[in-house]
Amino acid sequence: MIQLPDFPWDLLAEHADAARAHPGGIVDLSVGTPVDPVAEQLQHALSSVADIPGYPTTHGTPALRLAVRDSLVRRYGATELPESAILPTIGSKELVAWLPTLLGLGAGDVVAIPELSYPTYEVGARLAGAEVVRLADGEAPPAGAKLVWLNSPANPTGRVLPAAELAAAVAAARAVGAVVASDECYLSLDYEAVPTSVLHPGVHGGDLTGLLAVHSLSKSASLAGYRAGFVAGDPALIASLLHVRKHAGMIVPRPVQEAITVAAAEDKIVAERREVYTRRRAALKPALEGSGFRIEHSQAGLYLWATRDEDAWETVSWLSSLGILAAPGTFYGPAGSRHVRLALTATDERIAAAIYRLTATR
Repeated sequence: MIQLPDFPWDLLAEHADAARAHPGGIVDLSVGTPVDPVAEQLQHALSSVADIPGYPTTHGTPALRLAVRDSLVRRYGATELPESAILPTIGSKELVAWLPTLLGLGAGDVVAIPELSYPTYEVGARLAGAEVVRLADGEAPPAGAKLVWLNSPANPTGRVLPAAELAAAVAAARAVGAVVASDECYLSLDYEAVPTSVLHPGVHGGDLTGLLAVHSLSKSASLAGYRAGFVAGDPALIASLLHVRKHAGMIVPRPVQEAITVAAAEDKIVAERREVYTRRRAALKPALEGSGFRIEHSQAGLYLWATRDEDAWETVSWLSSLGILAAPGTFYGPAGSRHVRLALTATDERIAAAIYRLTATR
């Protein structure tokens, strides 16, 4: 039996019950689950190919690959990227969890992850039987590392790495022969800083060798329920992943492929999501600060990284007494022990309820 950590959100059950008991109901800011309607264009795309009975292709339709490639060029300045170097995935978490295995990593191999990071990076390494090393900001991966995860904008902190820092991280990973996987799920949600993709020439220097950029449409297009994502980058690596995924039957359903195609082509959908989260962030951030929180980083992405300079679970408990559920920073690594992560994925009405309750404590 594979030994994995407890599923983080199971540990929140007691605090979730306390928050639900609030007379005004729970404001759940613990998980980044989109609550806004799926755009009509995407709903139509999903249904438009519902009568196709055959198996979809693992590589995705040519239209999908072209639309995604063009969107990466148009939105993020990606270069040197052929459309063949695009591969749709069943959301991004699936790829994150299985990437070490798909790359052939195993016992004795090292996966380097950020000091504070999405828990599934560690889970993926454990599934493959590999070792995990957490890297502080700017720290180079150890000799022998086979996979290095980057994440900007970061989950949970919302920190944006400048292009020069990304380029240095890529160079350090290449120096030890590691594949670089850049989790770019929040790339479109910028507020105080504009993030850069590893597919930008200012980062990769005209060479995509060893680079993978992982994208999700869960946040940028509210498609969490569709399980829609993709990976792009080094054509040789993409071809290798495609070969394994064909054997394993890891195929994105054809209707979801159509939705991905339309979401990649329609920049307005992404812009509208950004506007919604920008508005909620602008309302919630000062309310937290007025209640004694210090917001750190949180320059982009879907979360506010907040501290009251106390143990994270004490903060979670205090918030739950107000009917507000947050995630303790310990879910993301020991360095998060005095922070909480609050998601912007609640309705305007629930965000307003949280603000009212926070304000009432002053």
